[in-house]
Amino acid sequence: MKNFIYVLATVFLATVFLAWNHSQDTEKARPLSLEGVWELVNYYTYEENEVIDSFPNSEGYRQVKMYKDGKVMWTRKVPTDSTQWYGYGGYITTDTSLVETLEYGSASMMRIIDTSRVFSFELQGGKDWFRQISINENGDRTFSENYIRIK
Repeated sequence: MKNFIYVLATVFLATVFLAWNHSQDTEKARPLSLEGVWELVNYYTYEENEVIDSFPNSEGYRQVKMYKDGKVMWTRKVPTDSTQWYGYGGYITTDTSLVETLEYGSASMMRIIDTSRVFSFELQGGKDWFRQISINENGDRTFSENYIRIK
């Protein structure tokens, strides 16, 4: 009887472990979805592809991005500056990259869009957070914006 209980307990624990392990693999295999509303919470700077510093938003600063059906819109509030910042366009993601192609924006953003419409980033994230990382011409990480899901 003891052997039977031991075998039964072993089979049960193995089944639970395999089911948990499969759910972890499924979670990893699922591509990151940016659909929703996100708020910028802080930034990282990198050296030799490692985070060397992080800093929060300044007091009153707010930046929000919205992703829906292949479209992106973002807006930024800087209390110490009357310049308006917003942009609208399309986006595509892979498991490791985010590419935003802006169509139009505020006057200040249009000056940037007139020289470069496509913004490419390395993408890292989870269900309720993501990080868009700028890469330099040598392929090294330089800077990231770090977001949390707010809806």
